[in-house]
Amino acid sequence: MTVSYTLKVANSRFGGFSKLLFRWKGSIYKLLYKEFIVFVVLYALLSIVYRRLLTEEQKRLYTKVAQYCNRSTDLIPMSFVLGFYVTLIVNRWWAQYTNIPMPDQLMCVISSNVHGKDERGRILRRTLVRYANLSAVLILRSVSTRVLKRFPTMDHVVEAGFMTQDERKQFESLYSDFNKYWIPCVWFTNLAAQARRDGRIRDDIALRLLMDELNLFRAKCSMLFHYDWISIPLVYTQVVTIAVYSFFAFCLIGRQFLEPLEPGQEGDLDMYIPLSTLLQFFFYAGWLKVAEQIINPFGEDDDDFETNKLIDRNLQVSLLSVDDMYQNLPPATKDKYWNESTAQPPYTIATAAETLKPSFLGSTFDMRMTEDMEQSQTVEAAEHGPTQTPLLSRFLTAASPAISIKNFGRGGRATPHLRRARGDSTAHSDDPEAVSRIEEEETEEEESQR
Repeated sequence: MTVSYTLKVANSRFGGFSKLLFRWKGSIYKLLYKEFIVFVVLYALLSIVYRRLLTEEQKRLYTKVAQYCNRSTDLIPMSFVLGFYVTLIVNRWWAQYTNIPMPDQLMCVISSNVHGKDERGRILRRTLVRYANLSAVLILRSVSTRVLKRFPTMDHVVEAGFMTQDERKQFESLYSDFNKYWIPCVWFTNLAAQARRDGRIRDDIALRLLMDELNLFRAKCSMLFHYDWISIPLVYTQVVTIAVYSFFAFCLIGRQFLEPLEPGQEGDLDMYIPLSTLLQFFFYAGWLKVAEQIINPFGEDDDDFETNKLIDRNLQVSLLSVDDMYQNLPPATKDKYWNESTAQPPYTIATAAETLKPSFLGSTFDMRMTEDMEQSQTVEAAEHGPTQTPLLSRFLTAASPAISIKNFGRGGRATPHLRRARGDSTAHSDDPEAVSRIEEEETEEEESQR
C-alpha cells in the first residue's frame, strides 16, 4: 500500500519533516536495517581482531593496508554514480505511473456519443467500457505481481466479470506468440464501427473522437508493456552496486582505529563507534535501496503502485458514467450569481484573511515613475530616420581611403542625394577637416564630369 504523508507536510512548520522520521512503514529503516546490522557486525569483528588478536608486527602491516584502503575510497565517485542512477530511476518510476491506463477520458466520450436508452444502447456502452478495462487488466497481469496473484488464470478474469465465456473462447482461439492484451481493443473498434452503422454513433466525427481516445488508452497499455520489457541496462545497475559495495568494503578496513606506527607519535582519537562512517553508510546504501525499491514499482513493496485498487476504481467509475449517468442530468436552472455582475463566493472564518490580500495583476503593475519625472514625459518620434550616436556619426562622416564619394560611382543618381544629405547634416560642423575633404572630393568630381 502506498505510504502517503502529503497532509503531514501541507504546511511548513518547525520540525515538519522531523515527525516523519519516526515512521516505520515505507521508511528507510525498514529497507536498510539488515544491511546496516551486517556492516556494524563486520566492523566490530575487525576492530576486535585488530585490538586483541594481532601482534605488533601484524598491526604494523594492517595499518599500512588500512591506510591504503582509506585512500582508495577517494577514488570511487560515489556521489556522481549514485546521483545520476537514482535520478534516472525516479524519472522512470514516475513515467510508469503516468502511463497506467485510466478510462476517464474514454468513458466520457462513450457516454456522450454512443446513444440509446434502450437495452441495446446500454449493452453497447457497457461492453465498450468493459473491453477497455479488460485490456488494462490483461496488461497489468503481465507486469504487476499483485494483479497476477489476484487473477492468476483467465478463469479468475471471467469470474470477475471482465470477460464472458464466449469472449474467452474467442480470445484463446487466436494464437499468438506475443502478449494478447490488444485483442479487447480490436473488439472495441469493431463494436464501435457496428454502432456507427446502426446509427448509435450519429456521425463520423464522433466515431473519430472515440477512436482517438481508444488509441491513447491502448498506447498507455503498450508503454507499460515496453517499460516492463526494456529495463535499465543491467551493466549500469551492476556498476552502481559494485561501486557501493566496494566502497564500504574499503571502509570496513580503512576506517578502523589505528595505533601510531612510531612510539611517541600522536594517534587519532579512539572512537569505538565510527559515527561518520555509519552515517555515510546510511546515506549511500540508503540511496541505493531507494533505487532498488522503485526500479520496479509493480511489485509488493510498501511504496509500489496499488494496481488492484486502480482496477476496482476504474471499473466502478467507468460503468457508472456510461450507464447510470447516461443522460441523467440534474435540472438546469439559474445559478446563484445570475443577477450579479461579479461573482464572489463566500469565505469561511478560517479563510477570511485571504480577502484582505489584493489580487495579483502583474509584477510591474504597482511600479511608479516618481523618482525621475522627466522619464515619464511623452516625446514624438524622430522624422529623420534612425538616431545615430556621436561616435557612429564621426565614423560615417570621416573620409576613408577605401570608402569615399568617388567610390559610389561617377555621375550616378546616388551622388546628389549623398551631397544633399551631407549638406543638410549639422553633425559635420564639429569636424572641419572632414568637411574640407568632402568639399575637395565634390569639386574634383564636378571637374571630371565636365
